[in-house]
Amino acid sequence: MRISQMLSEASKPYPSLEIVPPLKGVTKKQLLDSIRPFMEFNPPFVNVTTHRDEFEFIPQADGSFRRALVRKRVSETAVCAAIQSEFQIEVVPHVICGGASRELIESQLHDFQFLGVENLLALRGDCITGEKRFVPDPDGYTYASQLVEAIAQFSKARGYSFCVGVGAYPEKHFEAPNLVTDIENLKKKVDAGADYIVTQMFFDNNSFYRFRDKCMAAGITVPIIPGLKPLSTARQLELLPEAFSIDIPLELTNEIRAHAADKEACYQIGKEWCSAQCKDLLAHGCKTVHFYTMGKVDNIVDILRDNF
Repeated sequence: MRISQMLSEASKPYPSLEIVPPLKGVTKKQLLDSIRPFMEFNPPFVNVTTHRDEFEFIPQADGSFRRALVRKRVSETAVCAAIQSEFQIEVVPHVICGGASRELIESQLHDFQFLGVENLLALRGDCITGEKRFVPDPDGYTYASQLVEAIAQFSKARGYSFCVGVGAYPEKHFEAPNLVTDIENLKKKVDAGADYIVTQMFFDNNSFYRFRDKCMAAGITVPIIPGLKPLSTARQLELLPEAFSIDIPLELTNEIRAHAADKEACYQIGKEWCSAQCKDLLAHGCKTVHFYTMGKVDNIVDILRDNF
C-alpha cells in the first residue's frame, strides 16, 4: 500500500521505523531478529537506508597506492527482500543521488519494481569522507528534486507508480542560507512529484510545528511525518549536532550533563524526553511518528510501548 494512502486512511496513529543495513557477516536471521521486537506495534512500513560506496587506498609494494572500492554493508535491496518475506509489511528503500549514475538509479528502480516495492524515499545523500561539499556523479543528479522527477518519469514509462517521499529539515539544512530558502527547495521536490515528507530528527517539537506552519504557508500540502531519535549517551550532545546540524534544547542538555557520569541515567533521560515528544506530536494530530533506530532496539521499544 502507498504511504500516502496509509496516511489518509489511518484510523489511529502508528509508528514507522528506519533501519540501517547490517555490516557484511551478519546473518539474515540476526537482522530479522533485531527487527522483530518492533513488530509488536504493527508498523505499516520500515525505511531501509542506503550508503554510498567508500574507497580505501591500499599501499603497494612499489610505494604507490591502489584505490579500492569498499562495500561494508549488505545491500538495501537484499534487506528489503528479507523484511518483505518475513514480516509482510511495506519497505521503503532510500534512493540517493550521491555516488550513483542515472543508469544505476534506473537499475535500482527496476529491482524495486521486481520486488513489488511501492514506496521510495528520494534523497540527495551526504558527502563522503574528504568532501567539504556534495559532489554529484558526473552522469547523475545534483538535487533530490531532479531524482524525484526521474522517478516520476520512470513510473510513467513503466506504468508502475512509486509513492515517493523526500527529506526535510525543521531546523534548516546546513547548506541552505536560511529556512525560507530551504522550504523553497523542499517545495521544488514536492512540485516534482513527491507524495509525502519525512523530517530529520529534532528535539524541540516547537521547531517542528513552526516548520509545518511555514510549509503550509508556502503551499506545501503533502503529509509531513516527524522524525525522532532518543538520546542515549552524553557523548551524543556533541556527536548529533556535528553529524546532523541540529539543536538540542538547553533543558535536555543541562539534564544530560548533570548526569554525564551515569550512563543509565543518561539513557533514561533521553528515552523519557523522546517519549514526551512523541506524546505531544500525537496530541497535535500527527498520524505517524518516524523513529530513527540506528540499530538500537530497547529504548525505542519502550517508547513505542508508552505511546502506541
